[in-house]
Formats: sequence, structure tokens, C-alpha cells
Amino acid sequence: MQPTSNILYLAGNPNSGKTSVFNHLTGLHQKVGNFSGVTVEKKSGITQMPNGSIWQVVDLPGTYSLHPTSAEEYIVLQTLLHPNALSDKHTILYIADATNLERHLLFCTQLICLGYPLVVGLTMTDMEAAKQLNLNTAKLSELLGVPFFSINGRTGQGIEKVKQALCAAPIATAPAFLPKVAGIDAQLLKKVCAIFNTTNQYAAALLLQHANRLPFLSPEEQKHLLELAHTNQFKSLHTQVADTMQRFDKIVPIIAQITTPANTQPDNLSQKIDRWITNPVWGLLFFCFLLFAIFQAIFSFATYPMDWIEQFFAAAQSFIHANLPQSFFTSLIADGLIAGLGGIFMFVPQIAILFLLIGILEETGYMARAVYLSDNLMRRFGLNGRSLVSLFSGMACAVPAVMATRTITNSKERLLTIMVTPLISCSARIPVYTVLIALLIPANRHVGMLNAQGLMMMALYVTGVVAALGVAAIMKRFVNSHELSFLALELPPYRLPHWKNLLLGAWQKVKVFIAEAGKIILIISFLLWGMANFGPGNRMQEAENRVKAQFTQPTDTAAMEAKIAEARLENSWVGHLGKIIEPVISPIGFDWKIGIALLTSFAAREVFVGTMATIYSVGGSDENGLRSQMRAEINPKTGKPVFSTAGTLSLLVFYIFAMQCMSTMAVVKRETNSWKWTLIQLLYMTALAYGSSFIVFRLFQ
Repeated sequence: MQPTSNILYLAGNPNSGKTSVFNHLTGLHQKVGNFSGVTVEKKSGITQMPNGSIWQVVDLPGTYSLHPTSAEEYIVLQTLLHPNALSDKHTILYIADATNLERHLLFCTQLICLGYPLVVGLTMTDMEAAKQLNLNTAKLSELLGVPFFSINGRTGQGIEKVKQALCAAPIATAPAFLPKVAGIDAQLLKKVCAIFNTTNQYAAALLLQHANRLPFLSPEEQKHLLELAHTNQFKSLHTQVADTMQRFDKIVPIIAQITTPANTQPDNLSQKIDRWITNPVWGLLFFCFLLFAIFQAIFSFATYPMDWIEQFFAAAQSFIHANLPQSFFTSLIADGLIAGLGGIFMFVPQIAILFLLIGILEETGYMARAVYLSDNLMRRFGLNGRSLVSLFSGMACAVPAVMATRTITNSKERLLTIMVTPLISCSARIPVYTVLIALLIPANRHVGMLNAQGLMMMALYVTGVVAALGVAAIMKRFVNSHELSFLALELPPYRLPHWKNLLLGAWQKVKVFIAEAGKIILIISFLLWGMANFGPGNRMQEAENRVKAQFTQPTDTAAMEAKIAEARLENSWVGHLGKIIEPVISPIGFDWKIGIALLTSFAAREVFVGTMATIYSVGGSDENGLRSQMRAEINPKTGKPVFSTAGTLSLLVFYIFAMQCMSTMAVVKRETNSWKWTLIQLLYMTALAYGSSFIVFRLFQ
């Protein structure tokens, strides 16, 4: 492809269909990063225009206006007000909901006043027809001075026309929507314009209103703006309200000119559904049913592909050992590389199903209802209805879940949500849970018509949720805040999910799992292989000689080789490291091999399985699957199975409560800007994990 020289910003309100348009524009050519200097997610991609040129598409976070109330909305303001952006004036494709134009045109007209070249894509046009809402888009384009196009975000219809308009000729800047900025003295604006050498009074007003939240301002510029505000008794909130009201005063008559009122019944289907879905009793029961169905699906639908993948990698290990000469290179390939890859790919089916099901809840519009439904309940624990978004997102990954707390405006509720979100079991724990649950419950075990393993998985997630709410209830007594708490939320219309977008989103997340977690798993697998094949001095060779001396019958070759592998592993570097930490973890039922997995899985929870696969591949026969080897493992000190009911339950409980990974700690540090809260979180979760595991192990021992 040709190098990109043009940039297209994608902007719009939340729930406007912007993400669907972004997916249609970029397809698989997407990447996810962070905006410079902050942890807000930045999605970008490339799209090819009809004339062959390649454009970069930057998906700005959804925002209602340039008067921000959350961290993500501030990122949009900071991006569009940056001197480089104002000088380059890249074209903006603004996505607006045709059924809610009055609200969506607020942000649109602010962009016009900033002087950005603008093209508007109207989505939800299929719903518009259903409501008999006739829009005169030609008249609307004439009144605002920007081109309007109808876009179907589900099918992509109309996007090619937008692309043709973008590359046919440079988009002209629309005339100023408002003659002057409301609520600000004209002389004050002239002074601000003089400081920044600009003629755009609306940009000057925004710089003055948000001077203390714009990182690109120099200390001198920020000081000058704050002094001007103080001298002129400037009230930022007053001017923001005045600007918003002035815009609506002009937007409402425009909508009246271009709209034919809808002839709809006041009680439509969405409202009828919401009576049940948002009911405090029936809605909560329905939400619990959805969670239950998700966990059943994760096990029921993923069992066969997981078994096939596990058998494939086990057969690959056996094939390599059988057909290549026994050497360190063969062991590296079979017991390091193949075992590590098996630990990555075996759980892709479950993770893909989880991401797909969460995507369905978001696309259908149900997630917003769940937030609304949970608000009263969450407040009892010091949280907010929006906390549910973070807690639910934590089922996928704690890192974006912690970042999602930026939508919570109350600082106390945001901090409490951050502190408890890692207690929600993430997708990285699915591999751990799957292996351990399989050791406790046979795959064919059912409770009535329900999969018993799925019920156990749900019990683990529910335990994490209960713990999160309990910890929040305790911590709210120690975190003080005098800020007002409120929940402002739009309930989007119910929609059928668009499968292309769902599959694309799930594939992107699975790809990130394979690429990011896979790198960690492979690196640790190779390190473990090296530490398991080498040891201090001649201890490994001496251990091997002692085992050989115990076997005098040549018919015991297989048993002797297994004992030799076990003895060499125990006297390797990894064995010595495990023995050092074993006294600390033995009271909760763990041996030194589990101790190694606990240490390595702090890099990423899914590394636990790769670690166990590597250790057992190096330490014994690899002809059986990992779960079979773990089930047969015996503790030489007690003579009992390592993964007994007590030991396995103890390990499951430990992984429910223990801090997830280093990445989670890093993002908590960045979001709280405090090592104090990060360390408090690490300490309380570790203490909770160890104490709970100790109690469970003693009860079931």
C-alpha cells in the first residue's frame, strides 16, 4: 500500500454507531495504542479511497460536547485544541444518530466553530424509516454548510459515497455557526486570541475555559490565562452553560425545519421490553440468567475444540521425541516451544466465546440497561452504576477495565472501582480455572441438564464479584469525598448485533491475547526450560546416578526414565527456586512446582498453564495431556495427590483473590497516580488470597 499522507478523525457521541463505521472503513487494518502521555485507548487504522490513496483513520473517544466531564472527553478536547491539530485541520467525519439529531448536533456545531473541515454521516437511518421520521438532509446541509450522507452502520451502505466525497476535493470549511461566543466578554477573547496568535474566538474561549487541563500549554501560557480569568472574574462553568443553551436555541428551530414529526405510538416495543429488563427484581434475575448462560456456553461450546488442540500439541511433542535424536535441541523444541504454544492456543476457543458474548451484550444495547439497573445496588457499596462497566469489562481483562473507570466522575467512586476491579476474574484466569475445574469435576458430570463444570466456573466468578462488593463496602469508610455523585446515562435503542463487527472485534481481542500474552508465555517457557535442564554444579547428574542405582532390572526402563526426569528437575535451578518458596506455600497445600507457576504467572495469569506444561513435560512423560499428568502427581512428603480436592480448591481460591498481573499493577499506578493505593491493593489482595486458601485447604483436607 501507498504511504498515508491524509488523516481522517472519526468523531461523534457515544452510541452513535461510530465504532461500526470505523470497522467498515478499516476492516482488519486496525491497531490499538494509547494517546500520547495518557492511558486512554486510541484506535486507528487505514482505509483505501476510491482514487487509490491511503488515509489514516483515528477514532476519537465518544463525547457529547467540547465541555468535558470525563477523562476520555478531555482527550478529545486536548486533541482538537492542540496547536498542531488546529494548524493542520485534518478532516473530521462526524457520525450522528438521525433519530437524535438535536443532541448530536451540539458537538457537531462546536466542531464547525473550531473551523475543522467536516463531513457528517447520519446513522440509524433504518430506524428512522421505521419511525416515519423524514429528514430533509439537503436542507440541513444548506443550513449548516456541511455535507450530509446517510450511512448504515450495520451494513456499511453509504460509506463508499462518503469516501468518494472525501477524496474528490478538499472539504470546505463551513461558515461560523454562531456569530459570537456566549457568556464571554469580547475584549477578553481578543486578549486570548493575541496570546495564541489566532483569529478563532471559539478556540480561544475553550483555551480559557480549560487552561488547567491542557497539557500542551506552556507554564507561562497557562499562568497568563489563569491570571486573565481571575482579573476578569471569568466563570468557566457559566460560559459553558451559556454556550450550550445558545446552541440549542439555534439547533431546535433547524431540526423543526428539516424534520417531519414521527407518527409513533408513545408506548413502543423498546419501552415494553425495558419495563421487564430494567425492573429491580425481574431485571436482576435476567442479568443473573445471562451470566449463567455465558459460563455454560464457555464450557459447552469450547470443550471439543480445546480437546482437539490439546491432543494436537501432545501428539506433536510425542512425534518430535520419537523422530528426532534425543538432544537438548529436541527437548527445547518439544518441551519448550511446543509446550508453550499449547498453553497459548488451547484456551483460545473459550476466550473467543467470552469476547463474542460480551460484544453481543454491548451491540444489542443491553449493557447500558445493566448499568442503569445496577446503580442503586452499587451505591450501597460506595460504587456507581458505571462501575458495572468496569467490573463487567474485568471479565475480559483488568487493564482496559481499570481504564474504563474514567467515565466515573466522582473521584471516590472511581478509586473504589479501581481498587476492586482486579477481583473480577478475567479471561486470563480461564485457562487456570479450566485446568483445575477439570481435575475436580469430570467433563460428563451434569446437574440436571446443566454442565457441572460451567456451574463451578460461575461460582468462581460470583465469588470474585461478592468479594469485590464486600471490599468496596469496607474501603468506602476510609475514602473521603465531598463530590456529588450522579449517573447521566443514555439508553440506546435495542438493535440486532451486526455479526461482521462482532467477529471482527472478537478476532482483534483474540489476536491481542495471542500476540501479547503469547510472547510472555513463550519467553517464560524457554526460560523455564533452560532453568529446568541446568542446575548448580553436578547435582543433576548425581541425582540421576542415585536413581539408576535403585533400578537393577532392565525391564523397569520406563519407570527409571520417569524417576530420572523427576530427580533431575528437582535438582535443577527451577527446582532449587521452588524449594526456597515451598515452606511459605506448603501450609495452603502447594508444592514447589505450583510455587514456580505462581511466580511466573504474575507476568500474566495464563502463564500458569504454560509453566505447568513445561515443568511436567521436562519432568516426566509427555504422552498424556497436562491434566492427566497433574491428576497423577503425588506429593513425595505426604504420599497424597498434589491436586486433591483440598489442594485444587485452595489453588482456585488463591487465583480468585490474588493480584492478577504486573500489567494490572502498572495501569492502577498510572490511573491513581499513586504508589500508595497500588501497594495497598497488592497487599490486601495477597493477604485475602493466602488467608482464604489456608481456610479452604484446612476445611477440605
